[in-house]
Amino acid sequence: MIQPNQRLERTGRGVMTERLEANDAGIARAADLLRAGGLVAFGTETVYGLGADATNDTAVARIFAAKERPRFNPLISHFPDAEAAFAQAAPNDVARRLAERFWPGPLTMVLPRQPGSTISDLAAAGLPSVAVRVPRGAITTALLRAVGRPVAAPSANLSGRVSPSDAYHVLRGLSGRIDAVLDSGPCPVGVESTVLDLTGTAPMLLRPGGVTVEALSEVCGPISHPDDYADTLPLSPGRLASHYAPGLPVRLDAHDVAADEALLAFGPELPGAGLVWNLSPAGRLDEAAARLFAGLRFLDSEGARRGLVRIAAMPIPRVGLGMAIRDRLRRAASPRPA
Repeated sequence: MIQPNQRLERTGRGVMTERLEANDAGIARAADLLRAGGLVAFGTETVYGLGADATNDTAVARIFAAKERPRFNPLISHFPDAEAAFAQAAPNDVARRLAERFWPGPLTMVLPRQPGSTISDLAAAGLPSVAVRVPRGAITTALLRAVGRPVAAPSANLSGRVSPSDAYHVLRGLSGRIDAVLDSGPCPVGVESTVLDLTGTAPMLLRPGGVTVEALSEVCGPISHPDDYADTLPLSPGRLASHYAPGLPVRLDAHDVAADEALLAFGPELPGAGLVWNLSPAGRLDEAAARLFAGLRFLDSEGARRGLVRIAAMPIPRVGLGMAIRDRLRRAASPRPA
């Protein structure tokens, strides 16, 4: 039954996306969808984000599928307050000062993961760090409190397209791909949050945005940029060819498996493997994406314990989420930097 606060958007595919009003009923419905593993776009002070439960691998995989995102870059997790954010990300003194000055607001901080962090490996792209933000706005805060979990939310648009600053923009690109959009009107800032990496010895700007570098420098001192380290390993996620690789080498597009190899399978398994992690026995790319990082970790640790020398990865289709999975595996298989 359609509730008074809901309008359904129909696409040529006949799929319905709910358009929820920004009232108590709409917020409650959006929170229910997110807790159930759905995708809900919602407005922040910067742009509309495409939200999913950041602790749910399958829900996070749906973000990449809906956006047609070609690789698994880290996603920003959103929280109603700094206390909730710092339960997932370990703050230093600089992070606490920045939070006191700029949260809630358009600042994302990249920090080490807390030991008990529940944010999925897929949302963190397998990194030991997480990107966290406390957005500004009564509706956004109410939604995040109602969900009660970290909400991963990149911009609510197809990958490579212009970021959306109102619900109409979201529906033009994603109607029929997501479960709902919570329509809170136009976003006042209209550009993404500033992303500041605090995992190194000095703050590093990864993305300019709604908080200026000058304002940040007043709190944390000089801020470097990845280009300042052109002759060293770049710290920004996704910039290395060999990207967060396991200890064991990875062999791509394997059509057989040797006795000294572990098998990363997709669909029907190859015969002869003594150690197997099947990304999806049914050949589902969304399931494969959700299980990718856990599978690589398992085969790496258990394979090394058993004396295996390599991980053989079966072919992944070059369509949809398969492109993102292949990108991650290609990086895992690349030669390690010296």
